[in-house]
Amino acid sequence: MSSIVTEQGILHYESIGRGQPIILLHGWINSWDVWRDSMIALASERRSYRVYALDFWGFGDSAKGNGTAVGSGQPFQISSYVEMVHQFMDTLGILSAPVAGHSMGGTVALQLALTYPDRIKKVAVVGSPITGSSLNPFLKLAGYGWIAELVWRYPFMLSTIMRILLAGDSKKVRQMIFRDVQRTSIESFFRSIGDLRDTDLRKELEHLDLPALGIYGKKDNIVSPSNADLLAKGTGNAQVMMMDKSRHFPMTDEPEKFVNTLTQFLSSNSYPGK
Repeated sequence: MSSIVTEQGILHYESIGRGQPIILLHGWINSWDVWRDSMIALASERRSYRVYALDFWGFGDSAKGNGTAVGSGQPFQISSYVEMVHQFMDTLGILSAPVAGHSMGGTVALQLALTYPDRIKKVAVVGSPITGSSLNPFLKLAGYGWIAELVWRYPFMLSTIMRILLAGDSKKVRQMIFRDVQRTSIESFFRSIGDLRDTDLRKELEHLDLPALGIYGKKDNIVSPSNADLLAKGTGNAQVMMMDKSRHFPMTDEPEKFVNTLTQFLSSNSYPGK
């Protein structure tokens, strides 16, 4: 277990491998552990990456404090997490690196690339919303504080909702989510998804002038797969991979295809440009 101390408290991360750095960002009510198998594959002798997977403030083993980034004034929101990753890179001396994010983490990765384009070599998103209107209705409701408090007060409500959303997912995914939600604070639970619900990057994407990849599960019921088209149209050049057998967690549903797709993107020198 590794961590750095920030003004917002402990930022926990895990790392493995040697070689070029890559940063992985998890989604809502998740933790770095969603990337565990992908990290091992990316750090293998054949691929040789130094892989970093972070826990956002309010999730996993990172601080559960106010999560307000310097100058942002936005607790547990996309802009706060962008600054968190930027602080992490500064502290570890990572001048630039590709970044991949799952779900909310992918939206953070895109905003990071737009805010600090000189620090991000490539950006990959996995089941990530380009616009918050594409989120499952249950997730959009969770962004309201009074609903979050109600769910937190009556845990069976949260358990029921999670079982409905994850009914078609593997046992591994269900166990991971039920474990990680126990390590999430109520404030990060509703503030982060509330901000994600109100996010719309469609107009900003035209300014994204670096290689981008979108990986989406065709059976995703958490974030609409239609976001793949929004990414491709918005950037004009993003590569897109639709995973036929995947839902919201392609890295778990089709692990070999997922890692191969990500690796090919990371190692490719071609970039079609605007």
